[in-house]
Amino acid sequence: MMQASVPDLARRLVAEAIATALLLATIVGSGIMAERLSGGSMGLALLANALATGAMLPVLILVFGPISGAQMNPAVTAVLLLRREMQTGAALAHVCAQVGGGLMGVVLAHAMFDQPLWQASTTARTGTGQWIAEGVATAGLIFTILGTRREALPWAVGLYILAAYWFTASTSFANPAVTLARSFSDSFSGIQLGDVAPFIAVQFAAALAAAVLWRWLAGGR
Repeated sequence: MMQASVPDLARRLVAEAIATALLLATIVGSGIMAERLSGGSMGLALLANALATGAMLPVLILVFGPISGAQMNPAVTAVLLLRREMQTGAALAHVCAQVGGGLMGVVLAHAMFDQPLWQASTTARTGTGQWIAEGVATAGLIFTILGTRREALPWAVGLYILAAYWFTASTSFANPAVTLARSFSDSFSGIQLGDVAPFIAVQFAAALAAAVLWRWLAGGR
């Protein structure tokens, strides 16, 4: 039993790391490309960034979901742990894979665009409005995940994030691993390191609160 479970967990963690890396490569890479081609139009750059991310998410969930669940998000993993759908050790391992994969994805994006591999973002994202936006974005993502039928989930998540890029003041990070990784990219999608901790705190709090509320709304599901 113990020997059989080790490779299964290993495969899940590798899949989770690859999926999160590709997600960050998409977010950061499309942000860099959008900056270069948008002619200074922030709206056009955000649209390109949002479309690329919203398109990639269903692909990643469809490909890696059968292996690892394609959580790609420590806040989602925390919700699964709260719902007792994951064991503590496996959840912590998934979070480590997500954070590591996210950092690798940022490095990959920089390498593709011939930029310094490690950068410190100078983009300020702070203030009450930003924190409220992150709470809304993360809670909405959890509602989407818990309330959508499994076969429709990849498309629902992609569409939700695409919309949330535009209706939230923070452009919807909604993911602690993504937030941390983006602090190492001084590009369109970056966030300065000093602003990361409040974002992550709000994301976890909103995710867990949304999970509790959803359980009540759905009659215990």
